[in-house]
Amino acid sequence: MIYNQKYLIIMHFQISLQEIMDFKSSYFCWILGFIQVIKPSVIGGFENAASIARWAQQQGKMAVVSAAFESGLGLSAYILFSCYLELQNADLCKMMNRELAPPVAHGLGTYQWLKEDVTTHPIGICRNPCSGLVEASVANATQLMQKFQINHRSIRRTFTEEQALRHQLIVNSKDVSSSIKVLEIGERIDDNVLIFLHGFLGTGEDWIPIMKAISGSARCITIDLPGHGGTKIQNLSGNGAPQETTLSIDIVADVLCKLIEQITPKKVTLVGYSMGARIALYMALRFGDKIKGAVLLSGSPGLKDAIARKIRRAKDDSRACSLVAHGLQAFVDTWYTGELWKSLRMHPHFDQIVSSRLQHFDVESLSRSLSDLSIGRQPSLWEELKQCKTPLLVIVGEKDGKFKAIAEEMLNELSDGKSEMVEIPNCGHAVHLENPLPVIRAMRRFFTTLK
Repeated sequence: MIYNQKYLIIMHFQISLQEIMDFKSSYFCWILGFIQVIKPSVIGGFENAASIARWAQQQGKMAVVSAAFESGLGLSAYILFSCYLELQNADLCKMMNRELAPPVAHGLGTYQWLKEDVTTHPIGICRNPCSGLVEASVANATQLMQKFQINHRSIRRTFTEEQALRHQLIVNSKDVSSSIKVLEIGERIDDNVLIFLHGFLGTGEDWIPIMKAISGSARCITIDLPGHGGTKIQNLSGNGAPQETTLSIDIVADVLCKLIEQITPKKVTLVGYSMGARIALYMALRFGDKIKGAVLLSGSPGLKDAIARKIRRAKDDSRACSLVAHGLQAFVDTWYTGELWKSLRMHPHFDQIVSSRLQHFDVESLSRSLSDLSIGRQPSLWEELKQCKTPLLVIVGEKDGKFKAIAEEMLNELSDGKSEMVEIPNCGHAVHLENPLPVIRAMRRFFTTLK
């Protein structure tokens, strides 16, 4: 594959469009005897491709990188990646005291079929008149990536990022009046509505990246839960006069039911994280006529033991008093020192995530949500879980030992045969922030099973 460490040997595949359409491998990873053909763009990127290639090389197989009609920019990255694999193979052969095999010819010849390219300077893939081999210059690929310029003459259409529609909805429920901040992305349809519920200290903004990834096939809506962000809620007396606000999971669920009725006459799917997952599960069990399915990220059915609930109530009441007494900044700084957030603290955008937790201007309301919606005040749902008829997808982080154990116990209680548990690798409690791509994949797969 490498010629004097400057060039890559390229092989040309002759394959019909029908043959491409007929190929049904979900991973585009072909094992042909001692050859393993890998398409990085289809199997999840270079990290996955590198892992597969290393395994193949350890087994004495040839790891062949194959293109899937990428542009010159994409092929430049493939050329450098292929070069890396050859260097990796050389090191591996040396370490294993194995004879180095001849250079590999990689399948990057699809570039010849492209009439135009997105780069202003075409990539240098051509036949070497001396060797007769089709080669790609490593130096040329490096330069193209470093000095990439868009060829605007070949761009037929550009797309701007879909923006979230933000508005307030007035919802009256029982003796409660709410002005709820709503964020919405996707086509306004009634058949496939997803409602996303954030965790404590979060807002609906937390869900925007995931909503954008899913909104092509669903109407995605998220809200600021009571006590958070831009949502205002107040209790009304018998004569309609405002009173001091009190919350409970029952009140929040009732508000959400009235909200759903305003949004669509049909059932919706709930997606909740942590506190939002507890609310989503409560609604799935108690308001099944409105809920098609529920995705629970790092959620719990509550505490089984009455003493444990009493202890947790006292702890959350103390935290709520501390929030009011010392202010939001000090509270947030202390909150994220907990063991639950160990892996989140390693996230490259951790400081940005923490800063987003300071977007609550009514600290009193936030403290009441911490106290009133405490898991210590929530009824245990473990017994109800046994009769659950609503399909559930339970998602947990690989490093979140506590909630992994809870999720496994939940799955043992569920007997509907429609629910499942997915463990997300390389993350802890905040799965949707730490490793969103596998979360999105799991959600999409689950949504297709709902009727």
